[in-house]
Amino acid sequence: MAELNYREWRDGDDLALLEIWGDPETTQVQHFRGVLRPSSDQPWSRCIVAEDQGIAVAAGVVYETSLHPERLWTYVEVARDHRRAGLASTLLGMLRKEAEQSPSGVTRLRAKVEPESSGAGFAQASGLTPIQTSRVIVVQPGALPLPDLTEADGPQLEEAATGSVELTTAVTDFYNSVHVWDRADMTLGRAQQMLLSDATGASGAVVLRSAPRDKGGTISAFAVSYTQERTDAPADVLLGYDTALEPETAQQAVRQLLAMLVHQYPVQLEVDESMTAVVAVLEPLLAAGTAQQLGPVTSIVSD
Repeated sequence: MAELNYREWRDGDDLALLEIWGDPETTQVQHFRGVLRPSSDQPWSRCIVAEDQGIAVAAGVVYETSLHPERLWTYVEVARDHRRAGLASTLLGMLRKEAEQSPSGVTRLRAKVEPESSGAGFAQASGLTPIQTSRVIVVQPGALPLPDLTEADGPQLEEAATGSVELTTAVTDFYNSVHVWDRADMTLGRAQQMLLSDATGASGAVVLRSAPRDKGGTISAFAVSYTQERTDAPADVLLGYDTALEPETAQQAVRQLLAMLVHQYPVQLEVDESMTAVVAVLEPLLAAGTAQQLGPVTSIVSD
C-alpha cells in the first residue's frame, strides 16, 4: 500500500466513499455513515479522510453530543482491501488527538457495534469494552394475560397527550435514570423534541396510573407509540416506568401495561439491559417463545 494522505472531510466525500465501501455491513454502519461530515465547532466534531493515491478509502469522525456529555462518539470505516494494515488504528489515534482539543475537555470515547462484525473486533483490539447492550424485542399478541383494572381505587389505564408536562416529566426521569452508565442530560425540552414531538413520529401514548388521578394516582408506567397506522406489523413502542418504585412494583406495572398493549397486536421494543423492570418482564416471554429478539444484540463500547 502506497503512502497515504490524511485530510479533513470535504463535500462529495460521502459519494466517493460509498462507491469504495459498498453496502453497509451492519445497521450501525449504515447509521454512522450518516454522521461523517465536515468538521465543525458548533456542535464540535472532527472528521478525517485517508486517501490512497488521491482516492478516498477510509474516514473517521469524533463528535460530542449535549445529551450524553461525558463521552465523545467515534466511528471509523476502512475499505475492505485496505484493512489489516493499521489504517483504522492510525485514524483512531488521530481522532484521539483531536479529542484532546474538544472544548468540553471530554476525551473518553464511545462507539456502537454489533457482535462478530469487523467493528466489534476493531473496538476490542483498540481497548474499547462494552458498557451497555441493547436488543430489539417483538412481543406477540396475547403474550400476557389481561390485568384486572376494574377496582375503583386500583391502577388505571388512560390515554395521555404526548405534549403533557406530566408524561414529559415521566419520560425525562426514566431516560436519565436508565442511562446512569453514560450520564444523560435529558431535559423536558429535549424529551419533547427527541422523543415526543410529531417530528419523531410519536403518534400517541398511554399511561398506567397507580390509582385514579383524582385520588393522587401517579404514572407507574408509560408507552409511547411511533407507529402512525395500525397494521399487522409490530408497533414501535417506547415502554418506560417509574424507576423510583420497588422492583416488584415496577415489574408489575410494566407487565400490566404491556399486557394491554399486546392484547390484540404485536409491539416492538428496543431495550437496554439497564431497563431492569422491562428486561425482567421480557425474559420469561423470550423463554416461552411469545417474544422474539430481532437481529443481534448491539453493544456500546467505551475506553
